[in-house]
Amino acid sequence: MAYGIVHYFPGGNQAQYEASIAAVHPGRDIPPKGQIFHAAGQSEGGWTIMVVHDSKESWEKFRDEILMPRMRQGIVGGFPTPPEEKTFEVHHLLH
Repeated sequence: MAYGIVHYFPGGNQAQYEASIAAVHPGRDIPPKGQIFHAAGQSEGGWTIMVVHDSKESWEKFRDEILMPRMRQGIVGGFPTPPEEKTFEVHHLLH
């Protein structure tokens, strides 16, 4: 079952997003394995990223093996703190 993640970075901006994506994605327009949807943009008071993975397991693998280790190391110019996170099992997905 598809799995959705919404990350909100208070005070975040486009430059931090671009630096962070460059550090954790295989390429600018190449999503991590298992990620089937990605959208990001400025939102009230910060930056929001919405993604859908093909399963909760693929999300957890990306989070635990790539995303969080890189964020703990620090990403030059990237988001300085972990995001506020909401997750959900996707009931309906159009693409």
